[in-house]
Amino acid sequence: MARAYASIILKAPVETVWSIVRDFNGLPKWTGGGVTTSKIEKGLDADVVGCIRSFHLANGAHVRERLLMLDDAKRCFTYNFETPAFPVKNYLATLRLYPVTHTDQTFAEWEASFDEAPGDEGKYQKIVSNDVFAGNFKSLAALIAKTKPAKPEGAERWKGFQPNKVWTSRTIKAPVDDVWKIMRDFAGMGGWHGDITKMHMLKRHRSDKVSGIRDFYFGDGHLNEELLHLDDMTRSFSYRITKCEIPWMNYVSGPRLWPVTADNTTFGVWTGDWVASPQEDVVLIPRTEQNVYQRAFAELERNFFGKKRRM
Repeated sequence: MARAYASIILKAPVETVWSIVRDFNGLPKWTGGGVTTSKIEKGLDADVVGCIRSFHLANGAHVRERLLMLDDAKRCFTYNFETPAFPVKNYLATLRLYPVTHTDQTFAEWEASFDEAPGDEGKYQKIVSNDVFAGNFKSLAALIAKTKPAKPEGAERWKGFQPNKVWTSRTIKAPVDDVWKIMRDFAGMGGWHGDITKMHMLKRHRSDKVSGIRDFYFGDGHLNEELLHLDDMTRSFSYRITKCEIPWMNYVSGPRLWPVTADNTTFGVWTGDWVASPQEDVVLIPRTEQNVYQRAFAELERNFFGKKRRM
């Protein structure tokens, strides 16, 4: 099975971008002429799951796609081919948006899986990734730069859905595999984070051992954290605090990285959750987001631009 993928950072808030791409019948508005006409069959609204958009490409080809999933909370939708644009089978595509909280911009990713015919291996993976997804993203970026669309009135960042107490994100100006190579070392933060010292794994465990515990000092504080999961496929890991001078309850946290294919950089998300009173959270949530997660992303990026790693 082939997989096509493209991603980009768009210079507009996620609410603004979602208001553009959410319209399942709106391809002619933002694909830069690649789609000339489009209509929803049977007179249905464009946000009715199961509706079919029927459109023509600039080369005259006729394509029909069915909306299979639309999620306003997570800002994503999934669709398949009813009348394919290419000779492929089992085509399933999803477009997702994430807020870049550090800059109030948007990370957009578009992916599809499908089966290519014998002899076509890799052909349509490149066409869909580069010509369709990446090409349309570039057109969308140009439209945003030209028209500077306003954020929809009354738009809410989370729309009642916030996955964790802290969900924060940032772009890192380095290739994702290079960032992950450094970040996946669960005991390696002492080598690139200026506030962390004396970090090591207890019991001489490997840093990629799930259930292993790292012992370190963060400023003047002494902590132990246990690795709960490590995933090289999604470039993510999570951990929990097992020892801390601050009485955190049920603290679980972790980062995940995505490639930004448009410019070969990285989009990172760091989430955290715990149990505390509303009064405590007023202080803990912004402090954790800025002083812990965003600070870690900033320190990590500095590693690639002249700051020598401590060994």
